[in-house]
Amino acid sequence: MGNCLNQGKSSSVDTNGSLVHLGYYSWNYSFDEYTTYEYLEDYNALDDAAPCHSCNLLDDSSLPFFILCSVLGILVSGAVLFGLLKPLFHWQLCPAWPFLAQMALGSGLFSIVVPILAPGLNSSQSTILCPLGYWVWYSSAFAQALLIGCHACLGPKLGIGQIPGLTLGLTVGIWGVAALLGLPVTLASDTSDPCTLSYSRGLGALRSTHVVVCFIVFSLLPLSLLGANGLKRALGWSSGPWVDVLWMWFIFWWPHGVILGFDSLVRAKVLVLPTCLAQRVLDLALHLAEALAMLHCIATPLLLALFFHQATHSSFPSLPLSARRSPQMDNAGSKT
Repeated sequence: MGNCLNQGKSSSVDTNGSLVHLGYYSWNYSFDEYTTYEYLEDYNALDDAAPCHSCNLLDDSSLPFFILCSVLGILVSGAVLFGLLKPLFHWQLCPAWPFLAQMALGSGLFSIVVPILAPGLNSSQSTILCPLGYWVWYSSAFAQALLIGCHACLGPKLGIGQIPGLTLGLTVGIWGVAALLGLPVTLASDTSDPCTLSYSRGLGALRSTHVVVCFIVFSLLPLSLLGANGLKRALGWSSGPWVDVLWMWFIFWWPHGVILGFDSLVRAKVLVLPTCLAQRVLDLALHLAEALAMLHCIATPLLLALFFHQATHSSFPSLPLSARRSPQMDNAGSKT
């Protein structure tokens, strides 16, 4: 995945110091004891002419990875949704099954739009599909993060019938907020270039807003949940964030929020990287974080299935054989 062989035009310096070649740029000048760099009108252009070329992991060669994530994500998300909505599988034994269905729906929506943002399919993309892909991509992820946060704070109250209207109100509110949070990157998407997850054109106001939202939702939210849970245990409170296996979802998105925020500081020149190698490592980490985030569409349905298994088995613990007798069996025994 990715092509690391093409690192751009090489630069060369003549041994006599008479000519410098940097790709398509060249300057003629001579070295002597009286020559100083200040006589060069645009010596800083040397850095612009020979930028730090990084290995691009998410290029045309990564198309099979995008397609595989999309297909597997659709299959497993569809299977979980089918099980949640069919009484035959008895998913209703779990009171939080509407919450699980929304998580599976978000994962499925993400899986569907993955090919839209995949490199190598640029000919089939349009000015409408590209922004739509960005919007569904991030809105579904924001919705899943907010759902996990609400479930951690409310816990059993999310069950059907616990609080009238709570499930419907939270559903509309969470998905509405997630749709609004996905608008900045949608409006900032550039459809003239290949529709990929790239921030090479710098940071404008909309993209800066998107970076801040990603950092808050994907990075600060899980840290806040962990801090609140630690405080709950330290003070011995009975209420607080409920820890469950779904918190593992943030493992796939937490690096994306952190590295994206760090990369934005570098591009805004708030932080300056000392070497070209450091820039290459940052670019590589950003692409790896994006690839890890895509894998959540496969892992999320599996986490939902594990959550259901744990929830149902904790709600119905194993009982002795004498306690498992039904009232009908007791009545039949009394009649005889």
